[in-house]
Amino acid sequence: MGEIKSRSEIRDEYKWSICDLFASDEKWEESYRTYSEKLNELSSFDPLSVENLADCLKLRDELAKNIEQIYVYANLRSNEDSTNTKYQAYTDRTDALAAKFDGACAFIEPGILALDEKALKEALKSDRLKIYEHHINDILRSREHILDSAAEKMMADFYEVCAAPDAIFGMLNEADLTFEPAKDSEGKEHELTHGTFIGLLQSDDRELRKNAFKSLYSSYYRLKNTIAAVYSASVKKDVITARLRRYPTALDAALSAYNIPKNVYTELIETVRKHLPLMHRYVSLRKKLLGVDKLYMYDLYTPIVKNIKDHIEYDEAKEQVLQAVKPMGEEYVKTLESALNAEKWVDIYENKGKRSGAYSWGAYGCHPFVSLNFNYNLDSMFTLAHEMGHAMHSNYTWAEQPVVYGDYTIFVAEVASTVNEALLMEHLLATTEDCERKKYLLNHFMEQFRGTLFRQTMFAEFELKTHEMVEQGIPLTFDTLCEVYMQLNRDYYGDDIELNEEIAWEWARIPHFYNDFYVYQYATGYSAAIALSQRILKENGAEDYIGFLKGGCSKYSIDLLKGAGVDMSTPRPVENAMKVFEGILCEMEKLV
Repeated sequence: MGEIKSRSEIRDEYKWSICDLFASDEKWEESYRTYSEKLNELSSFDPLSVENLADCLKLRDELAKNIEQIYVYANLRSNEDSTNTKYQAYTDRTDALAAKFDGACAFIEPGILALDEKALKEALKSDRLKIYEHHINDILRSREHILDSAAEKMMADFYEVCAAPDAIFGMLNEADLTFEPAKDSEGKEHELTHGTFIGLLQSDDRELRKNAFKSLYSSYYRLKNTIAAVYSASVKKDVITARLRRYPTALDAALSAYNIPKNVYTELIETVRKHLPLMHRYVSLRKKLLGVDKLYMYDLYTPIVKNIKDHIEYDEAKEQVLQAVKPMGEEYVKTLESALNAEKWVDIYENKGKRSGAYSWGAYGCHPFVSLNFNYNLDSMFTLAHEMGHAMHSNYTWAEQPVVYGDYTIFVAEVASTVNEALLMEHLLATTEDCERKKYLLNHFMEQFRGTLFRQTMFAEFELKTHEMVEQGIPLTFDTLCEVYMQLNRDYYGDDIELNEEIAWEWARIPHFYNDFYVYQYATGYSAAIALSQRILKENGAEDYIGFLKGGCSKYSIDLLKGAGVDMSTPRPVENAMKVFEGILCEMEKLV
């Protein structure tokens, strides 16, 4: 692949068509000036009334749409080449504009809550406000948890204090923690960082895996009491905030944001626990294929099937993805094909200064944009499928919904991307005749289940237990936290693995635990996506699924998924995902 090229050396056909957002920087500057000034018009609606509400919301939505376009353009340009100081300045300006917009809108939700509810409900029947009915009812839903103005001001004043545990852990984890290099079986040292850790655990060299594992966890152990105190403070913050806002538990408070029923969380844990024997079978298979007498926690990431060294050109990857999504129907395929070709949604190759990784982003009123750093391998092909799933979700939503509903929640954010990946996997498995390649694909699929459905559910159970402990007055110390976490590992991984003592304090390195009750959404989203992909392939579920893509946030996420045929308030989607996992496991067992 040679030396990485500069941005100017990349041919235009491989770059996204960002001029579809703004034709030129001059047009961007013009829009920036216009909407910076127009922001001031919002203040004329304060105080809010039933009579001026429709005009206020209409102006807010116009501002939101255009300021988002301004913001996205600046950041996409900056992401193309981070060394370009012109666009660095653009992003600084748009950060300030976005903050000004948030401040200008701050009166709206409290103003709606202060209105007479009977008069407001009557006004929602009018043509001008009917479009906002779900939006306003969602705001009203939180009324019983809104405190009086003095108390709300106190809560706002304590925001930075409440954010302290996350900030402290972030500084410890990202700035202060360092790791000793890990030595391989030949005594060669390998740099160990957060970024290199998983790569080292994937190594064929078992001595390197073990040393990387022990080096990383020993660093956390040296700060064990400090990290335990920080995490304890974070959980206490969640529990106390929930009580102040009159929620029964911290879990109820966290789920309230998206109106998710509590049983979605609890039944996820119950259903995954019921199917833990499948996870234990996978661990046994891993032990067998690695040919080890004892399997350790540092053996969980190394491939049990040798990597297939396929060289996949972008055009081939694109064609495979288009073939894989054919069950979605002609309209979906045509839209995706146009996005990948004529409309140029995708920025394909790495260049100097380009943001690393891959993502999909965009702004209402234009098409989405996808950034790749395509690396000519199987993972790159799956990344293309994944990011185009996000992009198609946004595209369908923006085409169908008004601005106020032109986004989708975190609860469903990974569904469309995972559906595309699942369809690609099924397509490749159905069309692959080479036994070794098929085993590699099956291993890739099983690892997705292990890492997303099982592991994230284990994390979710840990969070639930620790919050319940604080709610019951049980102190969270390093020892009690390790006891809980070690038992979860015993339960989830079974008897065919030797639990290194270090795994007991793995909780100490998980940053997601400072965003309370967040990780379960990875597991529910993955389960929903697997269930949806099976419906699309076997039950002609494409039309219902595309209806979900068009829904944005016009309904609650749980209801949008129900419309697509997946009811996450029941155990069935997780049960169905487990059946898929069992089928993959059986096929792998036959092949080896």
